[in-house]
Amino acid sequence: MKTLQKYLVGQVLAALLLTVAVFTAVLLIGNALKEILTLLASSHVSPILLVKAILYLIPFVWVFALPMGMLTATLLVFGRFSADQELTAARASGVSLLSLVMPVLLLSLFCCTLSAWFNLDLGPRCRVRYLGLIQEVKKELVNAQLPEGQFIRYFPGYIFYVEKNDGGKLKNVMIYRLQNETNVDMTLQAVSGQLNPNRANNQLALDLCDARSVTLTGHGNIIQSSPTLSLNFSLDTVTNRVNKPSISDMTFLQLRQELRDLENLNVPVGTNSPAALRTQLSALREQHGDFTEPIRVAMNREVAFSFACFGFTLVGIPLGIRVHRRETNIGIAIALILVVVYYAFIMLGQSLSSRPEFYPHLILWVPNFIFQAVGAVLLCRANKGI
Repeated sequence: MKTLQKYLVGQVLAALLLTVAVFTAVLLIGNALKEILTLLASSHVSPILLVKAILYLIPFVWVFALPMGMLTATLLVFGRFSADQELTAARASGVSLLSLVMPVLLLSLFCCTLSAWFNLDLGPRCRVRYLGLIQEVKKELVNAQLPEGQFIRYFPGYIFYVEKNDGGKLKNVMIYRLQNETNVDMTLQAVSGQLNPNRANNQLALDLCDARSVTLTGHGNIIQSSPTLSLNFSLDTVTNRVNKPSISDMTFLQLRQELRDLENLNVPVGTNSPAALRTQLSALREQHGDFTEPIRVAMNREVAFSFACFGFTLVGIPLGIRVHRRETNIGIAIALILVVVYYAFIMLGQSLSSRPEFYPHLILWVPNFIFQAVGAVLLCRANKGI
């Protein structure tokens, strides 16, 4: 029996490594392709910074890739194990299914520990560093003196285009000023210009020659010409640094501290009648729930999702045996369907984070209970040969 257990664990581990690698690559493309390729198009950006940005994003992607990989691995391995009649041979030798899969279940619990580390600490911290590094790359691109032949949108409210850039000496400069980040309300053209980065003040100075601007108004266009024109842009708007991460990018300890800070807020209460005082206190409790519920949702999401590997394994083993197929595409298709069902509850809970009356932080635990309960029943039935 130990030989069969080692064989199954080895097969699951090999499939797990392969599927996690595949899902990591797919999720990396979905998360970083747009930003990374946009920055990579500029030859002024250091490839080392881009590689670091991708490496920072990998632990965040593993939050999702590890449970999906565990589910797919169990479906594939036990589907082949059943299709090759190896399970029938094991049962004929008096070996029960539960004793065979016990090491695989222990492996899933170990994956839950890894998943908890990714969810509660490593993933959010790497995500924050990734976002900060992307902003650094954008800042480096601006300091690289506006690459020629490209539309640059790193300054909020403006689009830049430079036909030729020779060490900061610009030719045929076009600047579009945006209203509400969508509509162009002014265009500025200049025959030449000079770019002067002022890194001491974290500013970018643009001196234009033979400039001509056209401002669009409701009563017509205003055309102005100037032999020289100087523009200053703050690089702080480019880097857009935020010292405090958003709730979705906080670690579990940061979320707990944020929750404590909100719960310790002292709100003054007026000295009214007892009935009015009770009404005011009730309203304050409702407001307090509205403030703290998104944090509770984020905390419960990180903890609940850490147990996904165990629930996926409990469901994946009996389903793989029942499907009784060796084809890889069948296992992957079933895995994707189950993942969609699981994430539907996660998305539902997050969408209701502003509605504390529906207890969205508890909804996040529903898929774990469903998958583990259904998986336990199916595994017991499969053990009895039903």
